[in-house]
Order: sequence, then C-alpha cells, then structure tokens
Amino acid sequence: MLREILRKIKDGELPLDEAEKAIKLLAIEEVNDIARLDIHRELRHGVPEVVIAEGKSVDNVIEIAGKALQKTGRIIISRANDQQVNALTFCAIEGKKINISKSGSTVVLSDSHSQRRATGGRVGIITAGTSDIPVAQEAEIMASEMGCDVTVAYDVGIAGIHRIFMPLKEMINKDIDVLVVVAGREGALPTLLAGLIDVPIIAVPTSFGYGFGEKGTGALMAMLQSCSLGLAAVNIDGGIPAGAVAALIANRVARFREKKSSLV
Repeated sequence: MLREILRKIKDGELPLDEAEKAIKLLAIEEVNDIARLDIHRELRHGVPEVVIAEGKSVDNVIEIAGKALQKTGRIIISRANDQQVNALTFCAIEGKKINISKSGSTVVLSDSHSQRRATGGRVGIITAGTSDIPVAQEAEIMASEMGCDVTVAYDVGIAGIHRIFMPLKEMINKDIDVLVVVAGREGALPTLLAGLIDVPIIAVPTSFGYGFGEKGTGALMAMLQSCSLGLAAVNIDGGIPAGAVAALIANRVARFREKKSSLV
C-alpha cells in the first residue's frame, strides 16, 4: 500500500496533502477495539512493533498477532505464558514460520516471505547469573530482529570474576559496537565492565534478588549510582528496551562503518 501511494505521487496522480492523509491512515491498524498497532514503526525509526502478551487473553493475543502478521509479515510478542505460546505455535503452523526464544516467553512470528535484513551492527550481551538469562534473551531476540549480529555470554558475574575474561576477549575481538549487561542482586557487573572497555554499556537490572533491595530495586539503584562513565540503565527486567537501544546504536555505527569502507 505504501509503495502504491509513493507511485501515485511520483506519477502525479495523488496530491501531497491527500498522500499525507493516506500515509497517516496506514500508520495505525486497529484490531477490533482491543489494540492499535503501530505497523509503520520499523519503517519510521528502525524499531519493530512489539506486543506484550502479559495480561492479555489467549484470544486477544492470537487476534493481534494475526492482524500484525497480515499487515507487516512479522510480529514480536513478549512476556507470553505457556498457554499463549502453545496457541501461537499452533496458529503459525500452516504456511508460517515461527521462532520461539529459548526461555519460551518471547515469540517471533513471520510469514514465509519475510526475511530479516543483516545490518552489520554488532551487539554483545552478558549476564551476571543464570537467573538473568530470560531477560537477556529478550534483548537478544530484539537486537537480532533488528538485523544485528549478537554475541552472548551467560553466568559470568563478579562472584567469580575470572569467568568474564574469555567472553569479554571474544567480544572485543569481534569489535562489538555496544554491550548489554544484565544483572540482578547487587547489579555490580555493568559498573565493573564500564571501567574496563571503551564500548557503550546498557545496564539491565533484573528482578532476581531477595531481602533488602529485592525485586531488582537494589540492582537498579546500583546501576543508576554507578561511578563508571559510559554506562546507561533501563528499567527492571527491560530486556526488550535494552535490545532496541543497543540495536539502534549498533546499526547507526554499522552505517557509518560501511560509508567509511566505501571511501577507502
């Protein structure tokens, strides 16, 4: 539809004011008064639409996913429970590809013609502990769906600081553009890494933790109070936002890297 509007403008068949109205109408897709999908978000600024399944009925998730799939060819669904994931898997069997994250809570539905474009962006993701992996996988899926090459390393927290050196060396050798660091409890790992490398770090506090500073509040406060420069923090369990910001940074770096190489 957008291509048709642009063709009509080019051929002089559609005045600019009418074209503007038509494009605005394309931007939002209503789903039976239960959702309004921003179907042109990725086209507009590089971040695909994500539907949060948490708090929604199975029928609503299926209906929203189906409409998004019809209009864009792909939809990311986060925080899906087992019942929702099973329903989405069954729904996507006929003529559709489906990708489910290892944790099972994030689902990517795409039709048979949809292809993910490689941008050349390089994102690294590190978790302090095993309990932080589900949040890290949200970031991984988001960055991957935005075209980035993602390198991950799990369970390398400061309780055994020697565990960090080999994964960090691998990421430095791959010349990553940005690093996402996911940590619960005291949330110290992002601060430590920010003092070691010259790569921007996105810190993600997780709700893993108990006692004083439980449910991620201690980790978030530590990251916000970090004395290491070059570090920014997202909200507790914010894997999707962290992956999106990381990919935006990496993809912009990749574009300038490509321009620079073409001039040599």
